[in-house]
Amino acid sequence: MKKILVVGGGAGGLELVTKLGHKLGKSQQAEITLIDRSHTHIWKPLLHEVATGSLDINNDGLNYRAHAAKHYYHFQLGTMVAMDAEQKTITLAALQDEEGTEVLPQRTLSYDTLVLAIGSISNDFGTEGVAEHCYFLDSHQQAERFQQALLNQFLKRQQADDDSTLDVAIVGGGATGVELSAELYHVADLLKVYGMSGMSAKRLKVELIEAGPRILPALPDRIALSARKELQHLGVSVLESTRIVRAEKEGFVTADDALIKADLMIWAAGVKAADFVAELGCEVNRNNQILVRPTLQTKAFDNVYAIGDCCACLQEDGRFVPPRAQSAHQMASLVFKNIQATFRGEKLQQFHYKDHGSLVNLSRYSTVGSLMGNLTGGSMFIEGRLARLVYISLYRLHMIAIHGWSKAILLMIVRRIGKVLKPKMKLH
Repeated sequence: MKKILVVGGGAGGLELVTKLGHKLGKSQQAEITLIDRSHTHIWKPLLHEVATGSLDINNDGLNYRAHAAKHYYHFQLGTMVAMDAEQKTITLAALQDEEGTEVLPQRTLSYDTLVLAIGSISNDFGTEGVAEHCYFLDSHQQAERFQQALLNQFLKRQQADDDSTLDVAIVGGGATGVELSAELYHVADLLKVYGMSGMSAKRLKVELIEAGPRILPALPDRIALSARKELQHLGVSVLESTRIVRAEKEGFVTADDALIKADLMIWAAGVKAADFVAELGCEVNRNNQILVRPTLQTKAFDNVYAIGDCCACLQEDGRFVPPRAQSAHQMASLVFKNIQATFRGEKLQQFHYKDHGSLVNLSRYSTVGSLMGNLTGGSMFIEGRLARLVYISLYRLHMIAIHGWSKAILLMIVRRIGKVLKPKMKLH
């Protein structure tokens, strides 16, 4: 039986193993295995909500092992550290518990087809002090770590007999930084409902720092301008054309040698693939992303594919496909077709990225973005309730892809009920 390994259970990897499981795993044409370093999946565009406590991973996350049992694939907990393309094997690091005791030894898994869906991590560009003093939002574990620190800071302000503010500095004016800024103001106001009468958004100071001339540099001007206007209305200080040269315990230092003081510092400026990817034997770009052919096969190996944020796929205009959830979804769909084509001895299809637009969710305050498609003949700017509805629909489509229509609808109903019965934010 053919062995298909998918490394990484993000938006693309999880959707791919679900499809492969039902098509090839159920009929026992192939053994499908998903490898991930975490037990739980959360849709990456929602990590900023995990970081503020608006979303609880324990209630809204998906357990890989339980999902695998229902969708005809296997799950292995582990972190990939090496690949031997000649022997067609990958190596998983030894698994240790929180106390450093070895739970599983280093393991080697064989494959006939390998799909690398490893995702991305924050790129600090070697900036001094960032690794020591900043929080990142690369995974739900990091998001939960920030949420605990945020809650502790709120508790300090509640107990303090003064009007001191909580100063938060966020480097990176992309979608993550923008959405996190708005979500912080939302949860600061929510705390009043849960016994912290001394807390409100007025005791929160957020500075969003962007090195480029404007926030949301990858999106159209109109979206960026609308988002900046909304953020400034909330109270966010938007600092554009401001380059950070180092991070210190007290805050960020700019290229002009000015100190931006902060109690909490978040680095959300750019992404790259993990450093070990450059050592796998595949061709990579300067961000460690794996260079692929139009079929999404790696340039070096026919039986190894790359999808999602770790994939460097050139478009016809000479630019790489952007690292977005919609990119990962489209890539997963194509690789699913190409793996089936390989089984049947048919010609592989080529990947053509379709930009369906971009949306930025500013918590409960607003949503802005653009839709692209044949109906508009280009792009259509949307904001407010319509944009919020479309934004929510994207997550719903992801749920349908990994659960199927019936279970996805049931989960939507259950979560809707949960919002009425449970606290509106995580309080521990």
